[in-house]
Amino acid sequence: MQQRSLKRRLFQLSFLLLFVLAPILDIFRLDLNLGHFILFGQDWKLNLTEFTQLSSGALVMRVLWVALLPIIFTVVLFLLIAWRWGRLYCGWLCPHFLAVETINNLMKRASGKLSFWDKAPIPEQQQDGTQYKRNSWWWIPTVLAIVGFAFFWALIAITYLLPPKEIYTGLITFSLSRYEMIFLIAVTFAFTIEFTLARHLFCRFACAVGVFQSLVWMGNKKGMVVGYNATHAKDCKSCDKSCEHACPMRLKPRTIKRKMFTCTQCFACVDSCTQVQAQYDKKPLLKMLINDCALDKSQRDFGRKAEIPLHCFEDED
Repeated sequence: MQQRSLKRRLFQLSFLLLFVLAPILDIFRLDLNLGHFILFGQDWKLNLTEFTQLSSGALVMRVLWVALLPIIFTVVLFLLIAWRWGRLYCGWLCPHFLAVETINNLMKRASGKLSFWDKAPIPEQQQDGTQYKRNSWWWIPTVLAIVGFAFFWALIAITYLLPPKEIYTGLITFSLSRYEMIFLIAVTFAFTIEFTLARHLFCRFACAVGVFQSLVWMGNKKGMVVGYNATHAKDCKSCDKSCEHACPMRLKPRTIKRKMFTCTQCFACVDSCTQVQAQYDKKPLLKMLINDCALDKSQRDFGRKAEIPLHCFEDED
């Protein structure tokens, strides 16, 4: 479990590094000064001024190869992954979700809550072994993290639009243009509000990348879900809902798939349940299920109960 959590964190940090370096290394960015995209160091443009010199066949091929096919291939691959595994990108790669989780953990230490909108704090000592001793001094690193992430996001965003060398040089030498300063201040302010008050709402309903993943995933009844072994539901009676407290999206993992619409497949609830049940030498009641094993979770959305294959909740190898 700790190994899986560490692996996920490494994936997130690696993708964050790629996210930061992509414009610097000209892997991908939109240069507003040049008026076109740059992809792997090459100008990615249609050369519209040359259209009058092309035959109709050459024109179609240019539009197809330069614009449509790369976009279609990327979108189809992304949606196929979402169809089978749900919001895998969100839970394992997305830099924004890494920021959400970091702020969650700091805010829990400061107030015992994952959000200002939570009605009650979580237990300081949870049955899965997690301990968050509340101390108001944690508000200092919480606020610093919120503002820091907000400014960092604004800075990275502008390097995707203008030459990174120009931006970083201007930042270091205090010679950014008026419009560059306005962009950084405005975007930093917007992200500060979002990270403080609405980071979970943004991931759930405002992020187009996340919502489309969820919509595609909901259409696949055999897509990967958090399965609940209801035959041993009595083992939940003495639990303090550690699995719900562990979920960075504040979901209830034992509920039906429709109410798990924004699940990021991060495994946090599964690992928490495993820790709780291990104290009583029992098997976990939550497990990531896929294919026929996932049908029960989907069918319950429509008031039906599917027959779960016996092997679904067996121990992993």
